Amino acid sequence: MTPEQPNTPSGPIGPPSAAGSHGPLNSGGLPGMVSTTKHAVRMQLGDMLVEDDHLTREQLTQALEEQAAGGHSKLLGEVLVELGFVSEHVVMACLAKSYGVPFARVTPKLADPRVIDLLPRDFVDGQGVLPLFCVDEVLTVAVSEPANLFLVEETERLCQKKVQIVASTSQDIRATLQAYLPSANVFVIDEIYDDLDVRQFSVVETEALDLGALEEMSGQSPVVKLVNYILYQAIHERASDIHIEPDDHRCRVRYRVDGRLIMKLCPPYQMQPAVVSRVKIMAKMDISERRVPQDGDIHVVIDGRPVDLRVSTMPGKFGEKVVVRIIDTRNSIISVDKMGMGQEVVQQWRSVIQASNGMVLVTGPTGSGKSTTLYSALAEISTDEMNLSTVENPVEAQLPGINQFQINEKAGFSFAHALRSLLRQDPDVLMVGEIRDLETATVATQAALTGHLILSTLHTNDSVSAVTRLVNMGIEPYLVAAMMRGVLAQRLVRKICPHCREPYDADEATRQTVAAVVGGDVELQHGQGCARCRGTGYAGRLGIFELFVPRDQMLQRISAGASLQELKELAQEMGLRTLRDDGMHKVAAGLTTVEEVLRASAV
Repeated sequence: MTPEQPNTPSGPIGPPSAAGSHGPLNSGGLPGMVSTTKHAVRMQLGDMLVEDDHLTREQLTQALEEQAAGGHSKLLGEVLVELGFVSEHVVMACLAKSYGVPFARVTPKLADPRVIDLLPRDFVDGQGVLPLFCVDEVLTVAVSEPANLFLVEETERLCQKKVQIVASTSQDIRATLQAYLPSANVFVIDEIYDDLDVRQFSVVETEALDLGALEEMSGQSPVVKLVNYILYQAIHERASDIHIEPDDHRCRVRYRVDGRLIMKLCPPYQMQPAVVSRVKIMAKMDISERRVPQDGDIHVVIDGRPVDLRVSTMPGKFGEKVVVRIIDTRNSIISVDKMGMGQEVVQQWRSVIQASNGMVLVTGPTGSGKSTTLYSALAEISTDEMNLSTVENPVEAQLPGINQFQINEKAGFSFAHALRSLLRQDPDVLMVGEIRDLETATVATQAALTGHLILSTLHTNDSVSAVTRLVNMGIEPYLVAAMMRGVLAQRLVRKICPHCREPYDADEATRQTVAAVVGGDVELQHGQGCARCRGTGYAGRLGIFELFVPRDQMLQRISAGASLQELKELAQEMGLRTLRDDGMHKVAAGLTTVEEVLRASAV
């Protein structure tokens, strides 16, 4: 085997010390690391990347400063990958070179499935060791911890053969292992279909089953298997929504990933009623009622963590359509520093949310990350000395130390009703999920003017429009001016895939669009498309932000009832950095593309 030395690692991204070994990329640190040794080799890693033209000296300096600011809780390689300066494969290849170990991009085609059984299943899964092939009683294995001598010794003991190692990323190893040793939690769709008898789906399920964890349900009937497969795969692919849609002669299942719907599978259309019934049973909905929309919740445990699913059904011509919203609490609370704001915006935002009273709004369309931003703000300001409460629909994540209440419109427990009640609970900070009517806006305004800090959301195209939206609802302009502390508008744009990122020659109009904002010519990048990003060139999303903090002159114009156009022009004169401006700076940094920013910031 002649291992590749690609331009592009997953797995450990920092050198080991003599006292310990690597941990995986997502572990947040490497166990057994001695700080003095780490610092010495860390510089060696950076110098090697610079020497091999994978990194500039300026990028290395920036990464070291970022690492120091984080208290050295992450290794340099981890910081470099997070900043998008190099890929995980580049770091692993460089580390392998420093250890004197070959580096390989392992794939199922490279591995011989006959040698997988030379090592125990639990050892292979737990240690991330991938047997590749055996020649003359020498077993070649791929490892993501090439400096872990104990791992190599244990591998030799278990297989009773001499072992030769190659370095690879943990992500490549896991992907190849799953091809040959699918986890018990991953359901093989072909096997589900093989078990099907479409004639059995003329009758809808009527027996409710108790769901504790998706993993525990994999051995049940084909319908249960299929629904579990759909939910499990959606969560693992970081989908935000699942669409189960009936048609005349087919049923299609689509996932919304990074804001885009992608086709996942098309089970036999005879299964559609049974699949819908299974989802409704899990959500404790009425399966006998198919003529009106219904809503429900599913609470599951997957990979040891809780995930909430919000289910909505809608009767249609060919049957009920089901949409499942995935609320993964793992992604609900993000530090303000990691939200993607520029440093200046972060400082302004922190100042705004630490106000003692008034109203702070986050605006944007549905699915733009407004709730995540508010959760991050609450986590930032929460202390044992403050009484923080939220009124939401629904409660998307549990926040420690914060009182959270879910409204119930059917029972008369609305946003306005909840706010009135909470004002008698001696609050310091109140978060209202959404201001969408005059009653809620009036109560929130009164609370903001009587010594409370109110955090909430509005659906507006930009930050300045929040002012006129409140006025149009019926709030007097002078009251808006008196209570308004800041408005943050935001959108989510797709990030360029780090595994297939490359510079490209953009047309003159595109370069001028970016240059007009950031000044000077910049090297634009895009993703060429690879298997990891499904050929889209994008992987994950990040926010673009527009923070409007009204000052004296602006407050006077708001109080005088100025039009939206007048307020926008004044905000621009006062240096407001718009959503598009922020997006173009992220384009110049190589994080996203011009097309994404123009799409997200279009009015």
